[in-house]
Amino acid sequence: MKIISAEQVHASLSYPKFIDSLNDAFAGNYTMPPRQVLQLDEKPGNHDAFAMLPSWNDEVIALKAFTYFPGNSPPHSSLYSQIMIFDRKVGTPLALIDGISITGWRTAGVSALASRHLSRTNSKSMLLIGTGKLVPYLIRAHASVRALKTIRIWGRSPEKAEAIVKKMSFEFPNIAFEVISELASACSKSDIIVCATGSADIIVHGDWIQPGTHTDFLGNHHADKRECDSALVNRSRVYVDNKANCFKEAGEILVPVSEGTFSTDQVIGELSDLCRESVPARINEEEITLFKSVGCALGDLCGALTTWRASQ
Repeated sequence: MKIISAEQVHASLSYPKFIDSLNDAFAGNYTMPPRQVLQLDEKPGNHDAFAMLPSWNDEVIALKAFTYFPGNSPPHSSLYSQIMIFDRKVGTPLALIDGISITGWRTAGVSALASRHLSRTNSKSMLLIGTGKLVPYLIRAHASVRALKTIRIWGRSPEKAEAIVKKMSFEFPNIAFEVISELASACSKSDIIVCATGSADIIVHGDWIQPGTHTDFLGNHHADKRECDSALVNRSRVYVDNKANCFKEAGEILVPVSEGTFSTDQVIGELSDLCRESVPARINEEEITLFKSVGCALGDLCGALTTWRASQ
């Protein structure tokens, strides 16, 4: 069994090739049981957790396991993750692969894959809301599927936003990067909006969004929190990465449902439906599309399998 490091993951994966692999994986046959997130301590205020995300297809079985200890201080991280893959035919273990790096690649890859299906093909501008570790992955992934000319960055820390702009401007000299402070204005003039924050409060409002915009919300994993308001959900054609997970964890969907303004039956389809072309994607240039993801195990399987193949 191989032990594969984060450095090997980064050397093995690239966009848009990995996005193509994700499309093939979601369009193919697979099994993905609901993930389990287990609280390790029931004391008030303690959020230590252990999670397991299983999936399998005709080639491999994959299990991502991670620990979340938000109270950790250096030198310990708050998050540790590994993905183990097994041969599907005979069950032998094939590799243990760094899960943190795979998660970054697959989260951004799924976001860009959804945009490939749902954003206008002539989209030129993107607004990224958030300044976390995922942002460089998102820029690389989205720039590989749309000919972006402008990328705007908004974050609560202007210093972090400026650092991202400086780094990514060097990597993508043909894209104009801009740190913005007026979020409503930036939303109204962006073709694609990607929100990746840890915010417990609404950040994007429906009346800011122009017809034809594609929006993507991937930062929130709580049933009672959300990154956008109900007005945007009600104005949009809504898609999710996985119904089982989103209908348990995505406040963007569940809060409007609890208000009685939206129904889960109004979700057009999952990412697999888009990849299989079994539901319509964007119908016209004027509609607003919304994609909500909370992450799912098949993306981890695809990243781990692609990396393991490259190591052969």
